[in-house]
Formats: sequence, structure tokens, C-alpha cells
Amino acid sequence: MRFLHDTNALQQQSVVMTLAILAAASILFGNVLALRQNNIKRLLGYSSIAHFGYVLVAVVAGNALTDEAIALYLAAYLVTTISAFGVVSLKSSPFKSADADQLHSFRGMFWRRPYLTAVMTVSMLSLAGIPLTAGFIGKFMVIAAGVRAELWWLLAILVLGSAMGLYYYLRVMVTLFLVEPGMRRKEAPVGWEHQAGGLMVLGSMALMLLLGVYPQPLLDIIQKAVLP
Repeated sequence: MRFLHDTNALQQQSVVMTLAILAAASILFGNVLALRQNNIKRLLGYSSIAHFGYVLVAVVAGNALTDEAIALYLAAYLVTTISAFGVVSLKSSPFKSADADQLHSFRGMFWRRPYLTAVMTVSMLSLAGIPLTAGFIGKFMVIAAGVRAELWWLLAILVLGSAMGLYYYLRVMVTLFLVEPGMRRKEAPVGWEHQAGGLMVLGSMALMLLLGVYPQPLLDIIQKAVLP
């Protein structure tokens, strides 16, 4: 953004069109690739391509809301991604050869580790842009920037991509609550929430909800810190 501001690159139509095409391609390909994934790390990785496209929509808009929308979106995505990958890390055991990164590894996790399930559920809701989460505020700001710039075709692709994202994020959430025949309920390790990893994911979840309900303090900081 500093480069685009200092060079006035967004004043050139060719640059704007290139970024718009890149945004559309990122949204579509990122979501399509994520739809096919059963590996949750790859799902989150491919969805990050789509989220990059969402951010580029605000870049292409190039108006007064651009810097605020980008900063807020990245802040929301930061805490959300830390939470999601933190749950995967805590779910995995350092004594096993492979991480618990397959979707079936999280099947019925609610019945064994309900607090971690709550963190992962809020993370998926935030990534999907559901209200009362940080992801909703970030996506709302991006859409507002796009509406002000009248980028209707790009916003249509954003809505389509968000619908695809909602599908695979909901698939993860549903998996967390499924019950397998003969499944035994197991207690979560005692005291995990007092360790560094547990404190990190719980704190990130709290930030996701706080930003989703009361984003004004962060907006005030962003407005003071955005590029002149």
C-alpha cells in the first residue's frame, strides 16, 4: 500500500484492471481448491488465497475506505488464523508421527474437547464472515469500499466466493459435532487452558468476538495509523 500510494499506481487504469483480475482469480481459484480439501491445513491455506482476493477488492476500490478496510481485514484475519491453526496444533500430539490435520481427525471433537471445539467453531464463523465475529466486520468494510467505488462485477464475484467459503467452513463445523457409532467420550487434558497454546487460542477467540461486537477502538487506532 505504501508503494501504491507513493507511486500513484492506482491512477493508471492498466494497474487497476490487473489488480481486479488478480482479485477475481484469487477469490475463485482459492475457494474452488478449498472446496476439494479434506486436509484442514490445506483447506485453510487455499482459503487464504481467496482472502487475499477479498483484500485486493479494497485495494482496487482506491478510495477513502481502502486503507481502513485493509488494516481491519488483516487484523481480523490474523487473530482468526492464529485460532484455527492453534486448535490444530493443540489437537495434534507431539508424540505422533503426523499432525491431526485430516478432517476426519476432528470428527466428534465436541464430545471430547468442547472448549477447543468452541474456538474452532468461532474461527470458522469468522473466516466465513458471519455477524458478531471479527471476520464479518473486515468483510463488511471491504464490501463498503467496493460499493463506494461501484465495483459491481467484482463484488458479485466476492459474494459468490463467500458462498463457496461458507459451504466448506460449515462442513468443518458440522464435522466437529458428528457422533460416530460406538464413539467413547474422552476428557480433554487437564490444565491445557493454562498453557501458552491454550491461552493463545482462548485469547484469540475473545478478540474475534470483541472485534465483531465492538470494533470501534481498533477502528480509532487504524484511522490514526493509516497512510496520509
